[in-house]
Amino acid sequence: MDIGVATTAAPAEAEPGSLVAAPAAPGGRFSDLFEPGEASAKAGSLALRPAGGGWVALAGVGDGDPDGVRMAAAAGARAAAGRGLRLVWDFDPALALAPEEQVRAVVEGAVLGAHDPARWKSGDARPRLNELVIASAPPGADAVAGRAEVVARWTNRARELVDAPPNELTPSALARAAEELLAPFGVLVETLPADGFGALAAVGGGSANPPCLIVLRQDADGDALGLVGKAMTFDSGGFFLKSQDDIVRQKADMGGGAAVIGAVGAIAELGLPLAVVAAVPAAENMLSGASYRPGDIVRTASGLTVEVTNPDAEGRLVMADALWFVRGEGAARIVDVATLTGAMRAGVGDLYAGVFANDDAWRAEVVDAGNASGDHAWPWPLHARYRRLLDSPLADLRNTAGRPFGYAIVAATFLERFAGDLPWAHVDIYSNAYLDEDRDYLGRGATGAGVRMLVELATRLSAA
Repeated sequence: MDIGVATTAAPAEAEPGSLVAAPAAPGGRFSDLFEPGEASAKAGSLALRPAGGGWVALAGVGDGDPDGVRMAAAAGARAAAGRGLRLVWDFDPALALAPEEQVRAVVEGAVLGAHDPARWKSGDARPRLNELVIASAPPGADAVAGRAEVVARWTNRARELVDAPPNELTPSALARAAEELLAPFGVLVETLPADGFGALAAVGGGSANPPCLIVLRQDADGDALGLVGKAMTFDSGGFFLKSQDDIVRQKADMGGGAAVIGAVGAIAELGLPLAVVAAVPAAENMLSGASYRPGDIVRTASGLTVEVTNPDAEGRLVMADALWFVRGEGAARIVDVATLTGAMRAGVGDLYAGVFANDDAWRAEVVDAGNASGDHAWPWPLHARYRRLLDSPLADLRNTAGRPFGYAIVAATFLERFAGDLPWAHVDIYSNAYLDEDRDYLGRGATGAGVRMLVELATRLSAA
């Protein structure tokens, strides 16, 4: 669903076909239309009244931070969509945000908040938001709003990929989707078979749908940013079959791959002058006579051998091959994104992603880009002493520690072995890639976690 975004210097007016939303504040715009106490400053709250042939709303923005504005814009967008109206946001210079931050937050909140995942429903089309106008917009708002719309739209593209049913979105179907989405923007998309990628081939060997490595390239002068996104289009756990309450959400185990595809699309559409090489290892971890087993020893593309102690720790295996690949393709620094460990959600809830790195400065850049973009991130530790937990008596390393602690850190430690000496960061989005219930301006289901972070990071790198 695409939403037209425009700005105007004219003040907002309640007109037929429009819902005008203004931040709730004493003495603010339209506050005289509401009874005292009827509107709340609580972020995401909405008080509505018909007026002037259209509707007006006072939207709570909380403390006026970007997330509060996103929540308010999302509430207005949903109310407008439900009535078949356009949303007009009344820009408020009194908010404690820089003008460009308010514009960006409004666009993101409206576009992400109005996203409707119900594309598989039959029957009549559901009401949708077609247009967002920011009234009384400051100078330069057009460019800011346009960029924010591109990033939010590609975030929604990633959400659509994650929400897609696994019977439709197989590894090869994901490769086709990447081609269809990215080729029009000049991105070179190549699909490589798993031959030569020993870990990827082993993990996907139990499925009737063969695995593949989806490679995305944007050429530009200068050092290339390497991106890797885990894309397990379905993860049964293999011989360590997942429990019923966990397996039902495993179509979302390709959230990292979707984030990389969405981010590369936004980078290309925005025309950022940055070389990018990305690898998305796509596979299904299924249970059959051809599945890889506990006790198998897998030779990865790098030549390192891995003793399989847990076939449900498959993501780090396919990521190992992809990390080695982007190193060989000339990446100067790397970020990988993956729904890697359930321990991440246990540790930080459903709001933050965890960021690990072999370089403190690079980790700080990634974390800061995430927090600035709305993809909240938190730094996690790595230490050389964790490596001993992955020692194997038979192979170069094993894929799990077999200890009841440090799951997310051990998984990152495994990936570190394949990142080499390049600055590398691992972003574990298991916590916030897929929501079991509505949160803030995002609805239940896929969130597109990682897209905004990666685009913000690329924007900063291209401007350096």
